Amino acid sequence: MDKNGIILLSGGLDSLVSLDIASRKMNIELALMFDYGQYAYYEEKQAAIDIANFYNLKLKFIDLPFIKEMNCANRNFEDFESVWVPNRNGLFLNIAASFCDKYNYDFIVFGANKEEGRQFPDNSDKFVKISDEFFKYSTLNKPIVFAPCLQFDKIEIVNYAIDNNVPLKFLKSCYDSSLNTGKKHCGKCLSCKLLKNAIQKSKKPELIKEIF
Repeated sequence: MDKNGIILLSGGLDSLVSLDIASRKMNIELALMFDYGQYAYYEEKQAAIDIANFYNLKLKFIDLPFIKEMNCANRNFEDFESVWVPNRNGLFLNIAASFCDKYNYDFIVFGANKEEGRQFPDNSDKFVKISDEFFKYSTLNKPIVFAPCLQFDKIEIVNYAIDNNVPLKFLKSCYDSSLNTGKKHCGKCLSCKLLKNAIQKSKKPELIKEIF
């Protein structure tokens, strides 16, 4: 493997499976995790630490206080509008591109997927292509955004994880978590609904009891 990459690591399903796929194609050395005021940050942070240790990655935490000011503390987390953060993925990718230019990484691994791309424009195929074009002008080494789950729906992502022994025990995909690390997923927020539906229709529906 002569290609190097970094990953945007959230601790959720999509970034975890994207990491596993990418690690079979290139050397992933560094993971970036962002604190942008998300309610479940501390549990996501622990998930990211566990995942980074499992895959032997360096993990860097980046604080984005100005985005925290835009986040509403009182959310129901159950629909698109309640979980939308303006230009979140755009900022994440641009910061990652700066690391690529400084440390000569070829790829940014990004956990976008087809299912969420229908609702979230910054998870779409068009967004990834536009990002690649942008980095041709904003960086010298021109990193490429690699989104291995971009054409997968959640069921396909879960099935990949099952087939390839991806460590789902470290997973944290819940928006509505307390500071008590280890709490199970709530099952009610938008992310949980998508994950729960995917697991129910997957090859191993009994995983629901472990995660929810």
